[in-house]
Amino acid sequence: MKVTLMITKQSTRTFGRRRFLEIAVGSLASTQLVDSTAANAGLILDRRAELVQPESAEALPPLKQIDAGVLSVGYIEAGPADGPAAILLHGWPYDIHSFGEVTPRLALAGFRVIVPFARGYGPTSFLSNETPRTGQPSALAVDTIALMDALRIKRATIAGFDWGARTADIVATLWPDRVKGIVSVSGYLIGSQEAGKSPLPPKAELQWWYQYYFATERGREGYYKYRREFAELIWRLASPQWKFDDATFARSAAAFDNADHVDIVIHNYRWRLGLVQGDPSLDQLEAKLASAPQVNVPAITLEGDDNGAPHPDPSAYAKKFSGKYLHRLVGGGIGHNLPQEAPAAFAQAVIDVSKA
Repeated sequence: MKVTLMITKQSTRTFGRRRFLEIAVGSLASTQLVDSTAANAGLILDRRAELVQPESAEALPPLKQIDAGVLSVGYIEAGPADGPAAILLHGWPYDIHSFGEVTPRLALAGFRVIVPFARGYGPTSFLSNETPRTGQPSALAVDTIALMDALRIKRATIAGFDWGARTADIVATLWPDRVKGIVSVSGYLIGSQEAGKSPLPPKAELQWWYQYYFATERGREGYYKYRREFAELIWRLASPQWKFDDATFARSAAAFDNADHVDIVIHNYRWRLGLVQGDPSLDQLEAKLASAPQVNVPAITLEGDDNGAPHPDPSAYAKKFSGKYLHRLVGGGIGHNLPQEAPAAFAQAVIDVSKA
């Protein structure tokens, strides 16, 4: 029987510099187990997991740059070159610093960790001025496959949150042979323009206020002028109990100065409402995604217990995961930016799903 695991901050114990941080699998005896009616099968999690505590999570590895598909992608890489690949994908309005503590944990666990800036963020740029600045979901999935090809990665565990979680879902459905397993914060996030036409109850629509703001030219101009203030507001609304400091925000906010950032963000949200066209070269992929295909690869979905961003209830998407599957609720006031707020739980999920 599949269970939902409740992981709290107290579920972990740190034993000092370069000692073992023991979490999740072997240490869950004291945590709450909640039965869940969901997909068939469950992940086998009977191994005791040990993560080495990194000496420092402040400094990311040096940035690298590689041409991949239509982009020159800025990314960091950590861990052994011959280790199993783990690709970590950020969302909006965040950047690779969301994985600042996840990356060294996975590297020390033996993974080859790749963390790219998405199109429209940081040093990632388009190779041609003629390429449409589309932010539609399938484009980011194509970017991920192109990056894997450029780095000669045949198969990887893909993990993300927000836009990154949606990308992980899409890659898993369209290219399952390239995916070992996925970790998706807030679960199944594949949508379509057709689905976006259906109105939601007023309370749910209220949570998407910024999507309607971006649908206007006033919203576009406002985001261009106040993108940092806008992002900080979203951070606070999406993670009410996360007490990030100015330096933490500033590290990520620098990524929003990308020349294509506003175009990508605005197109993403307008595309969802059917207000703009997508890239015609992606029409076939979008048509496949419009059928809401199931995720057949091993998957772990995560949710923070205080996620202030719009997100579906786990019971609404559990059956979309038809392979080995497990959902975990991460407690302790964890919000939307789960990998940065609860890095141990996120890293553990990557390790666990890669062994499924």
